[in-house]
Parts: sequence; structure tokens; C-alpha cells
Amino acid sequence: MKHTTNYTNTFIEVADDCPVSQAEVPSEKKIKTLAELQYKQIMKHPYRYTSDDIIFECYALKNDIPESERQQARIQFFSKGQPCLRCSPLSKRYGFGIHHNEEGKVAIFPVESKEYQKFLNDSTIKKTKAMRSKKI
Repeated sequence: MKHTTNYTNTFIEVADDCPVSQAEVPSEKKIKTLAELQYKQIMKHPYRYTSDDIIFECYALKNDIPESERQQARIQFFSKGQPCLRCSPLSKRYGFGIHHNEEGKVAIFPVESKEYQKFLNDSTIKKTKAMRSKKI
């Protein structure tokens, strides 16, 4: 059975306990963080990749999986459930909303942007919150 993290026509709002009121770009570190990898991939190519594409590519980069082994590794990776972008540090910590279009392709929008507000006010788009960082 193949699991997926993809949504369609859905907007992931920042978490209720997100510590910022304006989006922050994840800082570059010696060892690339998940937030930095996701940010660069989505910002360079908005609406090009699905959630599955982004989550697996970041996993492959963090685990040094060679290009020649990625197809098989992806099948193995999605043979069990994986956390979706609701768990992404971009929405939990850095203040970015994540939009999944009709094709399931994603783009990110700063919480303070007009585009973010437009998604919140669009009744044709499903909304869900990013996961909280702390338990209540």
C-alpha cells in the first residue's frame, strides 16, 4: 500500500503557537536543516512539486541517498505513513502558510502577506492548521 502526504486545494495555516508574526527565512547552517531544505526547494520552484516530492527529496538529501537509488528508496519510504507538511517547520516555526493547488503542487506564503489573507478568506479552499509545537 502506498501512503501519501499530498493535499489538493488546501491551505495549511501557520500553527497557533508559531512564535513569529512575520515570516522568517530559515538561517543557513553548516548542516542543512529540514526547514532550509524545504524553503529552498519550494521558493525556487513554487507549484512545481507535490508534498510527497518535497518530503522525500529532503529525506534523500539528509540521508545521502544517491540519485541512482532514489526511485526504489521512494517506494520504500512511502510504503508506510509519513508526516505531512502540517509538521513542517516552515508553518510551525517560521511563519509560512503552505498552499496546495488543484494538482497538489505547493507554494509558500508569508503570514503577513496579502496572498496569505486571500487564501484565508477564500471559501473554495480547504483550510487546516499546522501542527502545534507544544502540547496544550
